[in-house]
Amino acid sequence: MLALKKEGFETIMVNSNPETVSTDYDTADHLFFEPLTAEDVLNICDRVQPTGVIVQFGGQTPLNLAKALASQNVPIIGTSVESIDIAEDREKFSKLLTHLGIKQPESGTTTDLQEGLHIARKLGYPVLVRPSYVLGGRAMEIVNDDQEFRKYASIAIDAAPNKLILIDKFLESAVEVDVDCIADGETVVIGGIMQHIEEAGIHSGDSACVIPPHSLPQQIIDEIRIQSMKLARELNVCGLMNIQFAVANAHSSKPEIFILEANPRASRTIPFVSKAIGVPLARHAALVMAKAKTLKEIGFTQEVVPAHFSVKESVFPFNKFPGVDPILGPEMKSTGEVMGADKIFAMAFAKAQMGANSPLPESGIVFISVNDKDKQAVIPIARDFAVLGYKLIATRGTAKILREHQIDVTEVPKIQEGRPDLIDRMKNNEVALIINTPSGRSMRINEGRLRAAAVAHRVTCITTLAAAEAAAQACRALRQQRFEVTSLQEWFGKPLSS
Repeated sequence: MLALKKEGFETIMVNSNPETVSTDYDTADHLFFEPLTAEDVLNICDRVQPTGVIVQFGGQTPLNLAKALASQNVPIIGTSVESIDIAEDREKFSKLLTHLGIKQPESGTTTDLQEGLHIARKLGYPVLVRPSYVLGGRAMEIVNDDQEFRKYASIAIDAAPNKLILIDKFLESAVEVDVDCIADGETVVIGGIMQHIEEAGIHSGDSACVIPPHSLPQQIIDEIRIQSMKLARELNVCGLMNIQFAVANAHSSKPEIFILEANPRASRTIPFVSKAIGVPLARHAALVMAKAKTLKEIGFTQEVVPAHFSVKESVFPFNKFPGVDPILGPEMKSTGEVMGADKIFAMAFAKAQMGANSPLPESGIVFISVNDKDKQAVIPIARDFAVLGYKLIATRGTAKILREHQIDVTEVPKIQEGRPDLIDRMKNNEVALIINTPSGRSMRINEGRLRAAAVAHRVTCITTLAAAEAAAQACRALRQQRFEVTSLQEWFGKPLSS
């Protein structure tokens, strides 16, 4: 809005949320507090007769309105409604990716539970079940067998406005990557390539991520860059686009890159990417969509890869809901995010955890309890903490595997096995950090009590091995490196333009 006002445009904001900063009286020339429905927006358009409407900056809701507005001759500027429809329609998008030679996970769509069950069996479990055209990953679930599919597919069908559900082959142990890019119909520039710290299966809005990628091989990053630019050109993007990738077997000799989805709009990561690279992407996109300037005229034609690491960490409201299990999954739960920046990834991660009110301890007791499939993978993580001088405690199964690998650990009973248990130790302020990866659903009642108690007693609880590995690195950095605070302006050597 401010960028367009500087270019002489009279600006109009339609917002259904009066709590946001965009409702400040001087942000736009005209401000409407109205529901974001086709009828309400059309009424506003009848009144003000805009020369152009931007749908890219309001998330999925205004994007879903684009076709209805265009059908009533409302001028949508930026990426065309036709291109938006291709990206949003599963069948059309699949055909486009096939045409471009870009891989995607095997998938199917249905409105019928029995047909969905047939699709899931054909794809092979686990599969990701989700309703179409809903926000924040609502009613999305990873299912592992027929029984779970019947339960969660029925919920997904009820949640989908058109009763259509999407069934995707779930890529286990894959690394997710988000890409934000900007284009003006001629030039395409990568804004940022973000490697998720948690593995695939955590909603992108909840997962921590880092710019630039901290562990992906360069050839994978280069190929992701090529595929992103190819897709943006094919869709004739004008403005911003977010693409989500999954990299299977990332550190093997034969990695595979899959596109999960593409959203021809500003994603929630745009503010983070802009701060991480020192470039105001939203400002540039507004000027491009309004045809006020091209990217060449703005002077932004090359990707900025910063020399420092920036980590985005999500902020959760769990402390407001006593007893709620803070486990993460495909359905988004975060209510905000913070950023940590440093010359090394480990310290940037430590700063982000501190900002998210989940600080990592520099000493104390670390409790470890992981499911069976994670027991081998947790061994080097536990060894890292032990070498750093942390005292390890664990439940029977995890303690047994750690002892077999000559790692000193004290066994503690599970919640149902006796006292004092872990919750007692948390009440006595004896636990500094918890690493707990969830077991099967039958075990989640006690595990959920454990994780909920961690929130209540303000003990940082990590529920994925990828995040636990990053935490071990961060704890080492906190003990061995000097902690420094640096402003964004200092990172880039100049004030950041608005």
